[in-house]
Amino acid sequence: MSQVPLLTAATVPLLMGLLSTTAHAQENSFAQVERGRYAVATGNCQGCHTIPGEAPFSGGRGLETPFGIIYTPNITFDVETGLGEWSKDEFWDAMHDGLRRDGSHLYPAFPYPHFTKMPRAEVDAIYDYLATIPRVRREKPENDLPFPLNQRMAILGWKWMFFEPGEFEENPDKSPQWNRGAYLVEGPGHCAGCHTPKNFAGADKKDQDLQGGQLENWAAPSIRGGSNGGLEDWSEDDIVEFLRAGRNRHTAAFSTMAEVIELSTQHMTEADLRAIATYLKDREGNGEGEELDVPDAAVVQAGEAIYLDNCSACHTSDGSGVPRFFAPLAGSGKVNNDDATTVIRVILKGARSVPTKTYPSPLSMPAFDWKLTDEQIAAVTSYIRSSWGNKADAVTAEQVAELREALKD
Repeated sequence: MSQVPLLTAATVPLLMGLLSTTAHAQENSFAQVERGRYAVATGNCQGCHTIPGEAPFSGGRGLETPFGIIYTPNITFDVETGLGEWSKDEFWDAMHDGLRRDGSHLYPAFPYPHFTKMPRAEVDAIYDYLATIPRVRREKPENDLPFPLNQRMAILGWKWMFFEPGEFEENPDKSPQWNRGAYLVEGPGHCAGCHTPKNFAGADKKDQDLQGGQLENWAAPSIRGGSNGGLEDWSEDDIVEFLRAGRNRHTAAFSTMAEVIELSTQHMTEADLRAIATYLKDREGNGEGEELDVPDAAVVQAGEAIYLDNCSACHTSDGSGVPRFFAPLAGSGKVNNDDATTVIRVILKGARSVPTKTYPSPLSMPAFDWKLTDEQIAAVTSYIRSSWGNKADAVTAEQVAELREALKD
């Protein structure tokens, strides 16, 4: 019996077409997942949805808010404790409208007021990427919120007052690069979450957008780069370098911002970092502040002596530091911030810069809470904030004592 050949002149084109279609589908699938991976990086999803040292995206991390602690959910595709049974439409509802799968309202600690600006295709890509990562079973702890905030219906009123869903709309009078930067900052990057002050209900004060805020006993500086902005003295190159490397000639990142750089911005493209810089440098500051509370001469004298004994070896006697190693204090945005919380906290508890691909070896500043009294820390902080051209309010021992108590383990 003769055998039918597997390939004939007629079947070869059909088979080649089938292989081409299959390869194209695989290519699209890879491209879609890669798009989602990049979008997840721009939004720093891992930062909030991961307990440091544990499985990525498995949730359970407690976010401190002025109203209590909110725990982040598991966003792996575990069926019982994660997103395993969520559809793309339900995931879109969460990102765009702040709704859970059962239709109840999400707390805005999940930054859907910013994620709502993302287009549907981007959100779908995030869903497709999350579906590829290892699934982890982890139940989310119950939020620690008082009544009535522990009732999700209360969020309906918050949304009515402060939430406006809608995708990002480009400004036709600005360049494509500016618009890309605006989208990243206002949308997935949700920079206002830390760098914008909040009102009584925890919503952004939109008239003070990116002019600095406070989160978990850290003061986030103004990141407006125009006249009178916190980054006025930074060039676009400075901003790009900071977001990519975690350091630049002005400062080094630590705490929450260090995590943002480690998990998010250092993985972004040069073009996107440049777009962010372009946008921020176009944002003007809010002009001159109120009259300063100048420290007494005796406080300055005491602060100078403490500084020379404890700080000058790294930061130098004139506050110029060693750029990219020991942060300059002269002209520092953190030092000149209206809110002295970060400076006080770093002196009390020390700080550690973030390891990045550019600078894999982190640098650390020691804590001085064991060595210096509240009065001494207030004096040296006041000295730093009023020397070498710095212009910021004096700090009191009461401010230091209050923060010291808040930071107790």
